[in-house]
This record gives sequence, structure tokens and C-alpha cells, in this order.
Amino acid sequence: MSKKIETLANIGLFRSLDAAKLRQLDSQCIWRRASRNEWLIDYQDESNDILFVVSGTVRVKLQSVSGREVLLREINAGEFFGELAAIDNQPRSSGVVAVTDVTVARMPASVFRDAVHTYSDLSDQLLALLAGQIRMLANRVNEFTALDAKFRIYAELLRLSKPVAGKPRQAVISPPPVHSEIAARVSIRREAVAREIKALECAGLIERRRGALVLIDTARLQKMIQKALDLD
Repeated sequence: MSKKIETLANIGLFRSLDAAKLRQLDSQCIWRRASRNEWLIDYQDESNDILFVVSGTVRVKLQSVSGREVLLREINAGEFFGELAAIDNQPRSSGVVAVTDVTVARMPASVFRDAVHTYSDLSDQLLALLAGQIRMLANRVNEFTALDAKFRIYAELLRLSKPVAGKPRQAVISPPPVHSEIAARVSIRREAVAREIKALECAGLIERRRGALVLIDTARLQKMIQKALDLD
């Protein structure tokens, strides 16, 4: 493996550290490469290392009692996962699988905690991240309890999309997610997703283009979701 990618320099958490401090942390990590669809962490795994994604993308998954998979989020290069187990030394709360070929740095929990205690910027970033995750999960719980399936689909499409330059009402999802992926994200059946995507197309609210799914009027989708929440 090329030494050029065996560094934490591009991990946002370590933005305030100088080269010498980064090299010290680099030397305390175990570096590995995983292939697409390979599991990096299993649900309830008892390890407590934290993993930093140097290249590629991974996906955080849960499995419901019924056996249906629920996708929580994707983690891209420059981000990390496993911080909860590194903090409280409890079994993993979710599993993590590679979406693409990935390179990760595996840091022992003791090294991670020492760095957080030593460098205030790391501590501040970690607190902000954990607060953001709590807010995100609270929003997801609210959606699951207050919204019908179709509105949960709308909300997930908005989360997955990115703004289109020069077109403030439009957003794009590229590459377009398959129906089964959206279904796993909002915990419904794939067939229901297919029906709602078709209905959105017929209403002129989304459009399929080569390599992308375009949301034509994000403001209208947001208003529809808010109206459903207000009626609950």
C-alpha cells in the first residue's frame, strides 16, 4: 500500500494538528484496505477501536427484529466511525459495510481518548458531531412516528440530494439510489418506494436523467412534509 495514503492528514478531525503530531498518531494506527461489500464492523461487535475512512465510502446499518436492514447513514473519506464504542467501551450499536473499496486507519480507543483529552479542537469537534447525531436521530424518530411512508420517502430524497447550481429550487441525487436502498433507509418495502417514485414523476416533482435523479421543486416537497407534520 502506498505510504502517501497512510496518513490522517485529510481527516477533518485532525485539522488543527501539525505534521509531527499527525505522524505520531499515524504510527499508532493499523492501516487496512477492504473491498466493496466487506463488513468492517459487525453489529454488537465487542471491539472498541475507532476507524477513520481515508478513501472510499462505508455505510452504517442496523438490522430490525424482523430481519429487515435499516440504513442509518453513509460515511465518506475524511470522516470516521466507531466513536461511541471508543468512548463507552460497549458493544457496537450498528454494523458498518464498505460501499466501495476503502482504506481505513484503525486507532485504539485509548489513543483516541488521549488525543481528545490533549487537543481541545478535537474535543470540540467530537462534541459537535455527537450533538449533530442526536439531532439527526431525533428527526428520524419524529419522521417515523409522525409521517406516512410516502412523506418519509420525500424526506429521505431531500437528505440524499445536493443543490443544483443556479437553480435554487432544484436538487440532484447522483448516482440515483435504487429502490431497495431507499426502502432500507426509511424501513418500508421496495414496492412502496417504486410506487411513490412513479407518482412523483407523474406529478412533475422528480425527473430521471442519465446518472441522476433530479428533484424539480424541493420547496414544494418540504412544504408537503411540513403540512403532514402539522396535521399529525
